[in-house]
Parts: sequence; C-alpha cells; structure tokens
Amino acid sequence: MSDEPENLVEIPRAGKPEFLTTTRFESFNLPSEVHLGLADAGFEFCTPIQAEALPVLLQGRDVAGQAHTGTGKTAAFLVTVISRLLAMPDRKTGLPQAIIMAPTRELSRQIYEEAQVLSRHTDITLLEVVGGIDYKEQADGLTKGTDIVIGTPGRIIDYYKQGILKTKDIKFLVIDEADRLLDLGFEKDMRYILRKLPHYEQRQSMLFSATLSHRVLELTYEFMNLPEFISVIPDKVTVEGIQQSLFHVGTDRKFQLLLGLLQREDFSRMLIFVNMKIDVERLARRLKANGWPAEGITGDLPQRQRFKLMERFKSGQIKILLATDVASRGIHVEDISHVINYDLPQDAENYVHRIGRTARAGKDGKAISLACEEYVLHLEPIEEILGYKLPVVWPEEEWYLEDRSRPEDRQRPRFGRRDERRGDRRGERRGDRPGERRDRGRGPRPERGGERRPERGGERRSERTPEAPAKTAKARRRYPGAFFGFGPEVPEEAEAPAVETAAVQAGPSEIAPAETAPVEAAPVGVTETAVAAEESQPADRPKKRRRRRRRKRSPGEAEAPAATGGGSESAPADEAAAPEPAAAADAPPEAPPVAPPAE
Repeated sequence: MSDEPENLVEIPRAGKPEFLTTTRFESFNLPSEVHLGLADAGFEFCTPIQAEALPVLLQGRDVAGQAHTGTGKTAAFLVTVISRLLAMPDRKTGLPQAIIMAPTRELSRQIYEEAQVLSRHTDITLLEVVGGIDYKEQADGLTKGTDIVIGTPGRIIDYYKQGILKTKDIKFLVIDEADRLLDLGFEKDMRYILRKLPHYEQRQSMLFSATLSHRVLELTYEFMNLPEFISVIPDKVTVEGIQQSLFHVGTDRKFQLLLGLLQREDFSRMLIFVNMKIDVERLARRLKANGWPAEGITGDLPQRQRFKLMERFKSGQIKILLATDVASRGIHVEDISHVINYDLPQDAENYVHRIGRTARAGKDGKAISLACEEYVLHLEPIEEILGYKLPVVWPEEEWYLEDRSRPEDRQRPRFGRRDERRGDRRGERRGDRPGERRDRGRGPRPERGGERRPERGGERRSERTPEAPAKTAKARRRYPGAFFGFGPEVPEEAEAPAVETAAVQAGPSEIAPAETAPVEAAPVGVTETAVAAEESQPADRPKKRRRRRRRKRSPGEAEAPAATGGGSESAPADEAAAPEPAAAADAPPEAPPVAPPAE
C-alpha cells in the first residue's frame, strides 16, 4: 500500500478499559501467531461482545452482533478470520479468501491498521481497497494475490467489474457498521456484492453494527446462514459514562458560546460535529482566527491528506477536529474527552453515533449540544430515541466571548474553497463577474473587446455598400400585403390596365424595358402603384389563357402554326403543338396570337 505501517508514527494505545470481562484470550484455542499479535496489541481480557461472539465464530457459524462502537467488535472478527485462515492448508490460491466491507475510508483504514498488528507474526497478506488512492497500485496488489481485502463497496465493485477482483474463493465475509452502510446509500452496492459471492452455505458471514434495524435484519435473513444474534446492549441506547448537556442559544451568538466552552472545558482531544461540510471549512477558519488551532475533515480533501490528518489527530498534534456525520463512524480514536454537537443532527440515530466517539473503552466523556433556532426541531426525535430529556444548561453572560475573526470568515463561501483560491487569477483573466454586473448599464465594454469588432463590422459594411441601394429601392416599391390585395388603394387610371395588357400581349424581352424606362420619367407614386398592381397579379392570367387556347383549339387550327413556322419539319401535330406557347411569346408584335373561338 501507499502508507506502510513502518513509516507511520507509533501511536500510544489507550489504557486498559474498565468494563472487561474475566474471559482471557488464552482460554480460546487460537494459533500461537495470533496470541503473539494479541500480546502486541495489549489484549489480554475480552470485552463483552468478544466473550460472547468468539466461541460462536470460532465454530464457523454466522453471527450478527450488536454493540456500541469502541467495544472490541473489530478485534472479534479479525481474530476469527486470521485464526481460521491459518487453519486452512490450501489457502494460498492467489485469490482473496476474505473480504471486509466498511462504510467509510477512515473506518477501513482503522480495520487495516488493526489487522496489521494482529497478523504481524503470520504470512497473511492484507490489501486496502478504497477510493482516493492510486488505482493502479491497488490493482497490482489484487493481481499479485492477497488473502484479506479490506475496503469500501464502491471501489470493490469497480475492481470486480474490471475483472481484477475474483470472488470465487471467498470463504469469509465481514460487514462492519452495517446500519451506517445503509444510511449512506450503499444498500444496492452491498446487495450487488453479496450476490457475486459464493453461496452463504459455502462461506462464513459476520455482521456487526451499533443498531440492528429492520433493514439490517433483512440482509441477515437474505444473505446469511441462520445467524446467531448477539447483543450486549439490549436495553440501552447510549454508552454509560457520557455526561450530556444541552445549551439553547441563538444562531448569532452560537460561535461566541463555543469560544467560551473551549476556554472553560479541560479537554485532551475534542471532536466538533456540524451538519454541512461547507460549515466545517468556515468554522475551522474562525477558530484559527481566534487562536484555536483546528482542522476540518471532509470528503473534498484528498484521501492521502485525510489519512495524514487522522494520524496527526491520533498522535495529539491536533487537539480539535471538525467533521460531519459521514466521518462520525470512521473516527476510532481513544482518549477523545469531549464531543460537541455544534449543529443538532438531522437524523436522531446519528446523535448516538456522534457521542459514541467519546467514553470509549469504559472511559468517561462529555457530550455538549448547541440547539439554535435552525436545528432545534431535531431535538424532540433525539430525546424520543434516548428515552429521556437532555439536561439543559443556561450559560452565563461571561461565557460568550468576543469573536475576533474577519467578517469574510464568518460568511459561507458561495463557490467553495477551490473557487476562492482561484478568485484572483480568474479575475485577472476573465474580469470580476460582480463588477461586470454592476457596469452593465453604464456604457460600452472595455476597449479590449471594442477595438476589433468595429473593424470587422466596417469591412463587412464596406463590401456590401453597392448592394444597399438596390435593397432600399426594392423595399420602397413593395407594400406589405400587396400580394394578397391589402395594399394601398390604386387610383382609377388607365396605367394599371395598360401594364396588364402589355404583360399579356408582349413577351418578356419587351416587359423589362417597359419596367425600367418609365421609372425615371414617371412620378414615383405612379410607378409604385404599377409595380404593386403587377405583383398583385403575376403572370398567372396569361398562362391560364394559353391553357384555355390549348385545350379548346380545333384540329384545323393546330396545323396553322406549323404551316407558318416554315413547313420544313415533318413532326406530328401533337409535338408541334407543344412548343406553341413559347413561339407565341417570341413572335413580333405585328403578328398577334389567334383569338379563341367564340363559344
């Protein structure tokens, strides 16, 4: 993998929890390599979930366990998988033998690090398959072969569809934080992966969760082989040892109260939850401006940077970490003394998951919630799922400290941090958009875009200058609706009928000079009227008259035009009659066309 355990800072482990049972790991029939790994991890006595689940798991039966976060669920299924893999002589097939799915990348990294410690003295190979890390590096690891695959559903499906991940030899399936997987929308992905695995009778399935909802139970009945349900907290919702308190405060004074709580509380590590990731960045900037070094972890950060941030938080280099509900299940860090719900969660179950980050391994912790007018409506569902009212604390006036952050740090950025970093460069290249909006009604655009356009337009206009008068003259002679008879009234003069008679009797060669020659001598009004009358009655009438003459002509009259044409051609009468209209049009004016016979 990209981050080897040897390169990581050695994190001091927490002290022994106070709620351990009297059951020792030595009482189980485990391989010696696993006992050495348990000794390196400092595990001697079992937790309640470990003491009840390990005897069933080591027999090869399926288990659906319910326990709070931080009670040793991870060690329970890792010890089972590693011990049973070592007992398989033909496990080195080059294909994965076990697959472990987690809802978030941070939780996947937690499981991966825990598995490295427990399998340190074995030849079992591990591979973490999550997004945000080199795709080719993980693909090469799957191609070379590994025993245990630990990852998130999205990247697992990706490698399966690419044909890189083979699932035909999977003997063990582990689903950690199953309810969180469903809450994050991975139900379809989980069902897709479970259908591609061997039948549940050919593998051992383990499912662990903080809450066993109906959706989780449906998965157990569908994809598990008669699982054994183990719950160590049947009648309790929250972890004992957490001191909870609630503050009612306005949105305008919410951050000032947070500054006062940071100054009054004595904390070793603090985790602050907000509902939106954009508020994580804004709140981190405001805390830094007031002298509190805080960092925020969101999904927008690159995966390597998120891992480094978590390592700094575990080692104590960062005392205050801000996160959203997405990261509430992936942060498994001991010695978190305080959890502050800056925003009340919109989902009541997320409140349990949030405060479960503190008071881990039997220690005490403190959970403080701030209820403002924006999120106070979510308080009632939280108290319903808890079964009791949260104790309300009314702060004194001196608890509100002055906010020394800049006004721009208090506002929510419109386009996110990425656009803020590129704001100056974007303004240099494209101009400031708000400024352009203000200057829209002030006048023309700057000289940069206004110099070239007139030149191009001027060249085009100069090229089209000779054509402009012709279009203008034609437009003047036209009247809207003249073709349909809606033009201006034509004076009762003999000019319009004269034009019609000339158009009928004369050919096209004589009509053209009659149109152009009188334009200069005749008045403009008379010319326009004549043209309008001509356009209103186009050369449809002569065609109709020719058709009538052609239809009503007698056989004797059809031979006359052929005789006048010279008589040298011996074409039939039908063929000579066809070009007759064109010949009549080209004939001189002294020879008028033959009149139609009287009816």
